[in-house]
This record gives sequence, C-alpha cells and structure tokens, in this order.
Amino acid sequence: MLRFSFTVLAIVAFATPDLSFAEGGYPTSLIRIPESVKTVFVAETSTSTFHQFDNSGGSLVLANSFYMSIGQSGPGKQRSGDKRTPLGLYFVTEQLDMSKLHEKYGVAAYPLDYPNVWDQQAGRDGDGIWVHGVHPEGGRRPERDTDGCIALPNEDLKLLQGSIEDNVTPVLVTQQLDWSDNRGDAPLMLELESAVSQWASSKANGDLHAYLSSYDADFRRWGMSNAEWSALFLQPNGFRGYQSAQVEDLLLIAYPEEEDLYLSRFRLTVSTAHEQIDSIVRLYWRREESGALKIVAEDVG
Repeated sequence: MLRFSFTVLAIVAFATPDLSFAEGGYPTSLIRIPESVKTVFVAETSTSTFHQFDNSGGSLVLANSFYMSIGQSGPGKQRSGDKRTPLGLYFVTEQLDMSKLHEKYGVAAYPLDYPNVWDQQAGRDGDGIWVHGVHPEGGRRPERDTDGCIALPNEDLKLLQGSIEDNVTPVLVTQQLDWSDNRGDAPLMLELESAVSQWASSKANGDLHAYLSSYDADFRRWGMSNAEWSALFLQPNGFRGYQSAQVEDLLLIAYPEEEDLYLSRFRLTVSTAHEQIDSIVRLYWRREESGALKIVAEDVG
C-alpha cells in the first residue's frame, strides 16, 4: 500500500505496489489501484460488457466479464430524463433494501454517486443511476433498455455481491476500454503521485502560495470562481498549517471520455496539537497547455 507521510519538517514517500495483469494486457485508465480497493468495475458501453477486475496481492486480474444493458438512448447522460447512461468515474454508495423496491430491479440494486462534482461543474444533472438486476421473469434485457441505469442478469449480479463495498468500489463507465501491453504508464503515475504529494505538503506547511498554485484558473467550488474561493483563505485564520498530514490509499484513474483529466482519491489525515481529522478527498487533475497538472475540481467522500 502506498503511503505518503508529510510533516512540516520532512516528506517520506513509500514504494508503490507492482500492479500488473496476469494476462490480456493492462487497462490504461487504471493508473494506480491501492490494496484497500479490492475490486474495480468497468462498464464498457460499446460492447455491452461489465468487467470485474480483482486486486489481489498487488496484481489486478480480470476476474469476470458480464453482459449488461444500458440506457435506451445510449451513453453520455447530460440531463434528467434523457434515458442515457452517464460516462464517468463513480462509486457505489450503498446496497438498497430490495424489499422496498419493485421486482423489476431484480436481486440487488447499488446506487452510484452520479452526478459527481465534475458532472455538476460540466452542467450535467439527474440522479438515480444504479447498477441493478432484472425482473425475475425478464431474462436478458436488450442492450439499450433502461432509463439510464446499468442492468445485469440476476445470476451474474449475485456473483458480484461479495465484491462491492459502499463508498469504496469504483465503477468506471466508458465507451471503450483501452488496453496496453505494458504494466501501465509509470511516469504518469509518478507525476500524479508527486502532484498529490506537493498539494498535501503545502497543507501541512501552511504554504498558501504553494497550495493555491495547485489549482487551475477554471477551478470552481461551492458555486464560487477560483478567485472568489481563493479569497476565503486570505481572510484572518483562513488558512493554517498542521503538525502533520498523511495521504493513504491513493487511487489514480484516468477519467473516461475526458482528455488529460485524472482523478486522485485518497484518505487524508491531518493532525494538530489537539485533534486528528480524517477525510476522503477527491482531486480532479487536468493537464494545462504548459504541461502542468492542475486541480479543476475537488470534493470529499
């Protein structure tokens, strides 16, 4: 497991695990999967396939590939009611109580956190996107047959139930999964790790200039522009350092259908003289024309 440890005096980076695939190449979008994430799902809309990748002992293995049905209008959700399945990177939030749902949802239903902060920033809306089963008598649904959800045959969904963790398991929804013969883009992984390291170090050190320099001019949060958001930190007690800041369980994935956009998600632990604060942070990084990686969106959870 990767673990960075930051203090105001030093930065220590521990070695990354050697993630590799036993066969079939390497999905280029899965840059770094920490050991804490046991399973990654990739919904490939062009082939109506729901892939299951298991993370075991530092190796990602293509464990299963299942048939799936998506929205009647295809992929690329933009607005509520358009009957499209969103393209993006999402996390399962919970397993719903099936006794309270219509039998058309089958044996299980797992909501995804659509729209995420990047969707919202891009103006996409709607909700209620689930991975679920089918009516007990429905059998195999057509490739495009839902209101935007991902529907799997009940017998296949049953096989996945032990692999799904609330707020941990990612579901990457993409039109086409790209494969590489290599283990992955190691330089890109190191570059993203360094960017996260510098961001966390600036928080630990209370270096406001370095902290704000990590953010893109187009960054927005809480409905504010970059300039408005940055002004909050210039107020008295608006930005402070910590005795230490630790980054653990770092996940790095190339965002689907978005060129040069990457998600880093990790556990951040900051400590003061009186308390320790834990949070799950998501930083969306985009490469500028200059080649630098900058944060364009941020969220927690």
